[in-house]
This record gives sequence, structure tokens and C-alpha cells, in this order.
Amino acid sequence: MREPHEVLVFVRRADAVLVLHRSERQGAYWHAVAGAVETGETAAEAARRELHEETGLAAEPTDIGETFTYEPEDWEPHAGIGTVRVDSFVVDAPPAWEPELDWEHDDYRWCNVDEAAELLPVDRRVEPRRDAAWRTAEHERWRAFVTAAAELR
Repeated sequence: MREPHEVLVFVRRADAVLVLHRSERQGAYWHAVAGAVETGETAAEAARRELHEETGLAAEPTDIGETFTYEPEDWEPHAGIGTVRVDSFVVDAPPAWEPELDWEHDDYRWCNVDEAAELLPVDRRVEPRRDAAWRTAEHERWRAFVTAAAELR
């Protein structure tokens, strides 16, 4: 069973943030680079590994000091592991760099903060069961994370 610890990595290029679209097999929703911290791995090591696996970018992400927790939904493969802690990181991509997507993703966009915050929380399997207040709170939470990543220099 995996550890209840994940990382989220925001990739910046100039004033844009990278948003990845998870493949149909992975749920078909927009997300940042993300993944589980493996046993024996630090959050920083996991952030570097996930960044390279999901985009091909070899770089050292910086911890932005933003952490949140969530309870996995019943449909998620890691349901039942308890509360998951997520540590957030940011990395700057070279000016002309474009991601090389892995099997988990089928599309990407470079977005400004507002565009990214609107795309990120949309997990079609979860959102229809949530009310408007939850969706508003999720959009604001994502906006705060993306803004923190965009402003950290």
C-alpha cells in the first residue's frame, strides 16, 4: 500500500503556468504535475521524479511552502489509505521548452493564473456530486496555489 503523501508541481514559463490533461484512463481532467511520494523518498525527490516522468523536464523544483490534505474518493485507486498530505512545488521551465507527455496525459496548456485556476479543479468524476459552494472553494484554493507558485521568484 502506498504512503498517504503526494506532491504537486507547478511549472512556470515566463508568466504562464503549465496545466496537463490526464488521459481518459487517468480520469480525463486538468491537473498540474502530481504524484505519490514513494517509500524512502522525500517530497523534494518525488517532485523532481514526477516532473521528469510526466513532462521530461529535468530540474530541481522549489518547495513553495503550501500544503493541503484531502480524503481520497471511493473510485480512486488509493481510497482507504486515510488523509493524504500534498506538498506543493514550483519550477521554471526554459523559455522555448515544451513538455514531452507520458501515458498519463494527452494534452497540455500554458495558462495565466486565472485560466489555470479555472481548469485545475475540474475532475468530471467528482465535481457533479458537489455543490456550488464546494466548487467555488475549490477554485479559490487552486487560485491561491497557482498565485503562490506564480509569484515565488
